[in-house]
Amino acid sequence: MAAYGDVDELNAVIGVARAHVRADLSRLLLGVQQDLFAIGAQLADPTRKVASRRSKAAVSDSRVRRLEKAIDTREARLAPLRAFVTPGGPPSAAHLHVARAVCRRAERSVVTLARDVEVDARIVVYLNRLSDLLFVLARSEGLRAGTTEDRW
Repeated sequence: MAAYGDVDELNAVIGVARAHVRADLSRLLLGVQQDLFAIGAQLADPTRKVASRRSKAAVSDSRVRRLEKAIDTREARLAPLRAFVTPGGPPSAAHLHVARAVCRRAERSVVTLARDVEVDARIVVYLNRLSDLLFVLARSEGLRAGTTEDRW
């Protein structure tokens, strides 16, 4: 329950972030939310019942590649990172930073679950890449808003 509860919370905080971003970014995050519903379904019921609907609940390699492409596209516009960034910035960036932190917790919960039951390894990969994407999106939103990153 902890793992799919954390994924559900992540989905909700991404919904809050969507309320603060431009339409193009909102569309990207909506796709992520749909993926998170699929991940939650797999974690909530890994039995044959969900397996029979696996095509809808699957996290494919192409979904992970979509995240990686979004990371690469946005990261190319950012200054190289040479220090830790303190979460914050404009509301859109701050909400994306919160989503990133919740995503990391969800990833830890899924890794813990995978020690006891079989979990599709792509779920862990997806959550790992998603947390990186959320971080890059937060930095991008700060850049777009013209704010300076607070570094530690």
